Amino acid sequence: MKRERVVIIGSGPAGMAAAVYTARAQLNPVIIVGKQFGGQAAITHEIENYPGFVDPIGGAELAERMKSQSERFGAQYVWDEVSKVDFSQRPFKVETYNETYLADSVIVTIGADPRKLHIPGEGENIGRGVSYCGTCDGFFFRGKEVVVVGGGDSAFEEGIFLTRFATKVTIMYRKGQDQLRASIALQTRAAHNPKINILYNTVINRIDAADHAVSSVNITDTVSGVTSDFKTDGVFVFIGHDPNSGVFNGQIATDESGYIITDSRYRTSIEGVFAGGEIQDPIWRQVATSVGQGTAAGMSAIQWLEAHED
Repeated sequence: MKRERVVIIGSGPAGMAAAVYTARAQLNPVIIVGKQFGGQAAITHEIENYPGFVDPIGGAELAERMKSQSERFGAQYVWDEVSKVDFSQRPFKVETYNETYLADSVIVTIGADPRKLHIPGEGENIGRGVSYCGTCDGFFFRGKEVVVVGGGDSAFEEGIFLTRFATKVTIMYRKGQDQLRASIALQTRAAHNPKINILYNTVINRIDAADHAVSSVNITDTVSGVTSDFKTDGVFVFIGHDPNSGVFNGQIATDESGYIITDSRYRTSIEGVFAGGEIQDPIWRQVATSVGQGTAAGMSAIQWLEAHED
């Protein structure tokens, strides 16, 4: 088993920010990449709201730059996935499918995944009109018509935000109006926005594309049973996120939704284990906020290790 000062679980923006800081502190962090190098950011077609970049940058390119920067200071990337951890004693044990690591400290940046519709045309059109982040991608739909899927606060908040760019936003909800989960305040704001239309009892069966871009969705009215095609330039899906905390098997404190609970220094319920990014942030989910959280988690880990030198 390999003994490491710092093991970082996850390679999204939070993980790579933590890697930069811990590597600069000469801790030679090991980053377990996970199932998606760069996290959700890496599969974002273009990012234009990350400070310092006048022109948009591709998510994959930004992830590669972050990786190269941290590697310059001594970070080590392992293309593997964590299968099991043991936080019951120090050094902590982090098992992947190919190796077992003993870690003096652990930084968890494993993220959260947006829930998918799991319908034809969804996966292949991510970045071509299908999105899970209005704040990230709304700008690319200036002067276009878009569909928002969902009935909770996120769907309504993002739908209202998208009216800054789109000429029309149609919110599609699979249940009736009386079952909306969005707050009354958000429902009222949406109802008074001339750009927003809401279709209740509506299920999307398929997302269609033309010329490598979303062109329409096939929908069914669950009350009448009528199926039809609905023209749109984009589909924004907001039906929730699932934090990737299952691998910890209840060893670390989470909220009722599974997000890891941290304090102001990004310390978890386990001394020596820290967390940053979307695994502990159910609200913002931005590259910039994840970088800040990962930075803070990394700095806390450095301070903790200095205070617990053998």
